[in-house]
Amino acid sequence: MSTPVTDSSNRLGWLLEDLSNVPGVRFAVLLSDDGLRIAHSDGVNKDDAERFAAAASGLRSLGKALGEFCGGLENGVRQNMTEYDQGMILITAAGEGALLGVSTTPETDIGLVAHRMNELAGRVGHELGAQPRGRVEGGLTS
Repeated sequence: MSTPVTDSSNRLGWLLEDLSNVPGVRFAVLLSDDGLRIAHSDGVNKDDAERFAAAASGLRSLGKALGEFCGGLENGVRQNMTEYDQGMILITAAGEGALLGVSTTPETDIGLVAHRMNELAGRVGHELGAQPRGRVEGGLTS
């Protein structure tokens, strides 16, 4: 049974519903770069969304470690895509310190899912992305 989007610990779950309605998408999870669940769509319960967030963060870290083999040490990860027998996992940046992860079935149109993820990441990034603090004389500024 999935956690309802009215769950107080899932206040932003509604943002993910359009993406989870794409044919072949099982669910979507918004997570912090360090693996904490921020929100999840219908189709996955809170506990599984939290496990997915932790694993997706780890997969993203592995992608960063492999970046140097695709062009150099400063090569950034744009998107992770891992194919399994029963579907795919896609992970993309969604603002400063946030990631968007999606689970699909094997029959999904990956191009469409990736496009929708990037659209959503742009919208979510504006809402969640915090600008890094800058250094000024006498301390930090926000």
